[in-house]
Amino acid sequence: MPHRHEVLAVIPARGGSAGLPGKNIRPFAGLPLICHSIRLARLCPEIDRCVVSTDSAEIARVAREHGGDVPFLRTPDLARDDTPLWPVLQDTLKRVEKEEGASYQYLLLLDPTSPTRLPAHVSEGVRRLRDNPEADGIVSVSRPEFHPVWHAVVEKDGWMEDLIPGASRLNRRQDAPVVYRINGLVYIWRTPAVRARPSWREGTRLLMLETTEDRAVSIDTLEQFRRAEVLVESGFLPLPWLHAGSGPAS
Repeated sequence: MPHRHEVLAVIPARGGSAGLPGKNIRPFAGLPLICHSIRLARLCPEIDRCVVSTDSAEIARVAREHGGDVPFLRTPDLARDDTPLWPVLQDTLKRVEKEEGASYQYLLLLDPTSPTRLPAHVSEGVRRLRDNPEADGIVSVSRPEFHPVWHAVVEKDGWMEDLIPGASRLNRRQDAPVVYRINGLVYIWRTPAVRARPSWREGTRLLMLETTEDRAVSIDTLEQFRRAEVLVESGFLPLPWLHAGSGPAS
């Protein structure tokens, strides 16, 4: 019987990026962007192993220089511009478990473009998923500044219409339901769901892990990159691993 571990964390970092080329290894607050997720994982006792999934030899080199675990390179068919992330996670889980002769209970996605998550987010997510055996996973969410009931509109036949039916009849904020947005900080699934489901949302029962909106940073463009870096370097969004030494891991 294979040895059973609890949490496998995966940091996906494809070499190509249309929005901001080279973003995964671009310097961010003194470290290559991907290294913030590597450092975060080292501060999370729940994580048994954290691996980087990449097709790029350069990203692999940078990740390893900063203590990252890159056991293999992603195959070209899983590194195209139109490749969904779900089959990448499925493949990574399968290859790691085969390599180790082990079985993991949970898979944690750490997208490197969300560098301002905290260890407490991971700890709370794992705890809540453990405590809710009927759930297939848990996803971080936050409350957007602008409520979509009043601000989400579409154009139909040349005219503005509400995206959400009945929005025009809600005149007070307290009459509107609380709305959250998926913010990309934390995704955790039970591994049976990862192995069996055709996508991360289809057929899965997901809990919501609410975080503050200020921490919900997602970087896809140069403007977003620079704005997030200012927030970190100014101390508005402190990152604990930046105060624990910034040199490569031993």
